[in-house]
Amino acid sequence: MTGTRRPSLPSTLLKQVVDLRHDVAARGGEIAGRWEAALPIPKEAIPSVRNLAAYLALRHRDLRDLQDDLAFRGLSSLGRCESRVLATLDAVCATLARCSDGPAKSEDWPGPGTFYHGVERIEQAAEALFGAPGASGSQIMVTLPASAATERTWCRRMIEAGVACFRVNCAHDSPELWGQMIRNVRAAAKTAGREVRVEMDLTGPRARTAECRLKDGERRAKVGDKILLARQQLPPEVQAPFEAVCSLPEVVDALEEGTTLFFNEGRLGAVVTRKLPSGALLTVSQVAKEKGERFRSDMGINVLDVPLRLPALTERDRRHLDVVVHEADIVGYSFVQSAADMDVLHEEIASRARLRKRERPLAVVAKIETALAVQNLPEIIVHGLCRAPLGVMIARGDLAVELGPVRLAEVQEELLWICEAAHVPVVWATQVLESLAKKGLPSRAELTDAAMSERAECVMLNKGPYILEAVKTLDAVLTRMKGHQRKKMARFRPLRSWEHLLGVE
Repeated sequence: MTGTRRPSLPSTLLKQVVDLRHDVAARGGEIAGRWEAALPIPKEAIPSVRNLAAYLALRHRDLRDLQDDLAFRGLSSLGRCESRVLATLDAVCATLARCSDGPAKSEDWPGPGTFYHGVERIEQAAEALFGAPGASGSQIMVTLPASAATERTWCRRMIEAGVACFRVNCAHDSPELWGQMIRNVRAAAKTAGREVRVEMDLTGPRARTAECRLKDGERRAKVGDKILLARQQLPPEVQAPFEAVCSLPEVVDALEEGTTLFFNEGRLGAVVTRKLPSGALLTVSQVAKEKGERFRSDMGINVLDVPLRLPALTERDRRHLDVVVHEADIVGYSFVQSAADMDVLHEEIASRARLRKRERPLAVVAKIETALAVQNLPEIIVHGLCRAPLGVMIARGDLAVELGPVRLAEVQEELLWICEAAHVPVVWATQVLESLAKKGLPSRAELTDAAMSERAECVMLNKGPYILEAVKTLDAVLTRMKGHQRKKMARFRPLRSWEHLLGVE
């Protein structure tokens, strides 16, 4: 609010909020009604689905002036209503009615059970997914290295440091190695007297560079260099200084002149300059390092602004699901992009029910990695809630490449809001304390990022020689932040740094 605009009177505000409440209830009711008519939503998930629908109805409006006016009157600005949309509006209406027309009846305010239901629901969902939280209140997930298959004491030390969930990346190693890793985790958890969960991430339709060929032994690509991205195999004769086969031929088929691609999590960018019978010829447009970026096999490929019609589950994923259903507590669903993708996964899981050796249902973490997945997130969530415990991972690596770093910062917040409105726990992932895990020293920015990750229910660390130190640091940061923040609501824990100004010793 600027000083040139007079804030609305309480009576005017009351009418605005009453009208807003009516509109949100009506529009949200229509959205939820369509979902409930089409899907077998479990009874316990219906309040979450309805609150999500109400939040979508609320956020299609520009409410900034209303928020300023409410804050001016000392009332809730609606900025923390994600988990309880209608209850927050009811509470504001009741208070405004008292300011405008005299005493309001106590029953005009929502009851505590209604007001705090969403917060409790998120906590219950997080515990169902990741197990009981530690002292920090958030769960810490760590990716298992191959060495965990032989080093049982490594698993024990990680659990003692605060790890609640271990992640197996099915893009690497083998089912035999995964099995040994998981057996060591289960044994270490039993010794520690703790329940520790295991997530296994399916690879999904991740395009990568396969067979590579380098001209004259040069390994670093620089701006202006040519790259051949072949469809199925490298041509007999060299076409460019840097050549690689794309692991998914459909990606090469979809490329057009002018299409931008990124390799290796955005470290190397290139533009399609010509389509060839063998594939596509690219020109390098940007690199992360001035001396050039290393070109090699097994680099991830992201294609911008071209719809790739790829199945979320590959044949490789289906083979891996046999192991996942048997061994894991959670399946990480990579590159899920639509509600239909969620249905396909659950059908595949159901067809393997006989393989399930654990009593607890296999939970699902939907990994949001593409712009299309962001767009379809509400439907992905609702379809996911119909079948099993659900979480959402904000996979910031691929999202940053797809959306750009500036847009990522905004979308990350939006994903947190949508998930809180649906009472779905969130995994904060990618490059958390990466410098500490890999080099032994965190950057200042990483520590700030770790502090902000407290708004998620689970924080994921990747591998590195200093991963134990990273876990201990993250646990300490989250424990401290727990007293200051719940989701995006600042909590007024006493600040001790300035007590000397108040004469407090």
